[in-house]
Amino acid sequence: MRRRVSLASLFGAALLALTVFAQPASAEQTTRQLTDVIPVPVDAKPDPRADFRLDPATAIVAGRDARQVAGYLGGLLRPSTGYRLPVVPFAVTSKIELDLARTAKVGDQGYQLDVTKRGVTIRANTTDGLFAGVQTLRQLLPPSVESKTVQHAKWVVPGGSITDYPRFGERGAMLDVARHFFTPDQVKLYIDQIAQYKINTLHLHLADDQGWRIEIKSWPNLAKYGGSTEVGGGPGGYYTQAQYKDLVAYAASRHITVVPEIDMPGHTNAALASYPELNCDGVAPPLYTGIDVGFSSYCVDKDITYKFLDDVIGELAAMTPGKYLHIGGDEAQATTEADYQKFESQVLPIVAKHGKLAEGWHEIASVNPPVSAIPQFWDTDGQDAATAAAAAAGNKILMSPANKAYLDQMYTPDSPLGLHWAGYVEVKDSYDWDPATAVQGVGEQQVAGVEAPLWSETLTNSDAIEYMAFPRLAGIAEIGWSPESTHDWNSYRERLADQGPRWTAEGIDFYRSPQVDWK
Repeated sequence: MRRRVSLASLFGAALLALTVFAQPASAEQTTRQLTDVIPVPVDAKPDPRADFRLDPATAIVAGRDARQVAGYLGGLLRPSTGYRLPVVPFAVTSKIELDLARTAKVGDQGYQLDVTKRGVTIRANTTDGLFAGVQTLRQLLPPSVESKTVQHAKWVVPGGSITDYPRFGERGAMLDVARHFFTPDQVKLYIDQIAQYKINTLHLHLADDQGWRIEIKSWPNLAKYGGSTEVGGGPGGYYTQAQYKDLVAYAASRHITVVPEIDMPGHTNAALASYPELNCDGVAPPLYTGIDVGFSSYCVDKDITYKFLDDVIGELAAMTPGKYLHIGGDEAQATTEADYQKFESQVLPIVAKHGKLAEGWHEIASVNPPVSAIPQFWDTDGQDAATAAAAAAGNKILMSPANKAYLDQMYTPDSPLGLHWAGYVEVKDSYDWDPATAVQGVGEQQVAGVEAPLWSETLTNSDAIEYMAFPRLAGIAEIGWSPESTHDWNSYRERLADQGPRWTAEGIDFYRSPQVDWK
């Protein structure tokens, strides 16, 4: 698969190089509009007389509170433009200004972007809003701005103004590092890639039957033994607590909050293999490298089970600044319904004890969780009475229908990677749904947001992650951010086509769906 994808990338890179050098430098820019971005903005007012051109004298203007975002922006633009783009505190003639100012109508995550001949100004109430505005500015520049080497282009931003803010507060991506382990650098690469589409949550699936991926100092065998393999019998791996903290900090620098998941009471073979006392019979099963589900369970009636989970959740909570911990809860087929209820009734208070709120797969809705808990709907039929009841009780629901949002599902029967238990999910399929109508009994106001999970049974490297995530991730991001009134496949597929040269310049190995006329 790597050879197939990489050859496509090489072809795309060659095509981009020919485009840059065989055409006038302004060719990239001639048709760009303020709405040629993903996610599409709430409101855009173009002014063709106000186009702004970056030049060697351009500076980034930012106060102390905006310096982190300014530094990120400079790091994006300097390699391809070759410009110094210093970060300065005062206005200059040619500028990109980041302004933390009260802009009430855009909320905590939105921004106002204004482009005149003298420069670009991004205003927001928070640095999260400034960061979102930077991602829009990034896409308003020619695709070759993503290159890591100096490019010969006219760096023109189309004139006008944008007012933009998200439809839903949570827009997430999940990466399964349990079935196959991905190194910290591979996770950081994915963080950089998802950040450009205003994704603000990274859900890390840290433990499953095939591997335990986070160091727990009070139970060291979890990582050392439980993390020693993966699907297919590879070497596995795990994150030390220092590495995990570094990943959390790196995500925060991209304005992304990490939500760690320890799946329970099922999907637990790696833990059960590491400590015999967690098993009802006191006998540890062998490590597992297959992909079947539903066969493992913690021993619900043992006190040691809850001492163990108290320790694990406590250590994980102490390393995680975000509000939420994900406690799994799906496919607990080896746990009786009564035992499931008993288990969750003890685990949910442990999460609260350590100062966190619970997320879990939608099965947790069946235990009447506190209204602060977020069930994550993943099924394919759009119906679950417990989820609807939880929404009616006040719980927010995170939407991840597998036949729409799961990035590990095959595009077509010919896809070289992925599974297809939820069906084949082409690009149009992944875009053609509405979170407010996805689950019967769950309306707009009861939706926490959307998440695009990427399970890794068939994925072993970053090329594979990229091939399955792109282009579908961009569509999920737009569903979570943009108003429902803007949702239009024909418009979206044209804007998606524009992302092709951008991804090629970034080195992203994406699936070139025949449903899109790639540029």
